[in-house]
Amino acid sequence: MPNRLSLALLSVILFASFSAWAQSSAIGLWKTIDDHTGKTKSLVRISENKGEYRGKIEKLFRAPNEDQHPVCTKCEGAHKDQPVIGMTIITGMHYEDGEYHSGHILDPQSGKVYKAKMSLTEDGKKLNVRGYIGMPMLGRTQTWLREE
Repeated sequence: MPNRLSLALLSVILFASFSAWAQSSAIGLWKTIDDHTGKTKSLVRISENKGEYRGKIEKLFRAPNEDQHPVCTKCEGAHKDQPVIGMTIITGMHYEDGEYHSGHILDPQSGKVYKAKMSLTEDGKKLNVRGYIGMPMLGRTQTWLREE
């Protein structure tokens, strides 16, 4: 009986530790909000592979009269005329000293690529994503909300 109790307690501790770790990492699904309307714009999944964090658009929230499967007509290079859903828009992000840095973010509406950095707030429930040109001072920040 003590072995079962110990195993159950260990399972609870491991699950709680994993949940806390997941909330303290940018890995997960994030809801982006339109700066002008305040409405949900998309869902972006951030993943990590060999220390690089990347973000891919999983879903778009668009008005019924808008194209539900848009392509990136203003993008250049490999993204030109590619579907926005499934597009990797965050690349090269690395975590150090409480911040994600040295990455890039693509704006599929304008086709422009910006330098980017990210930081978690509110116990991992919000992600501040800053796109900029040159220096971080010359940019803007969007706050994304954790979906899962």
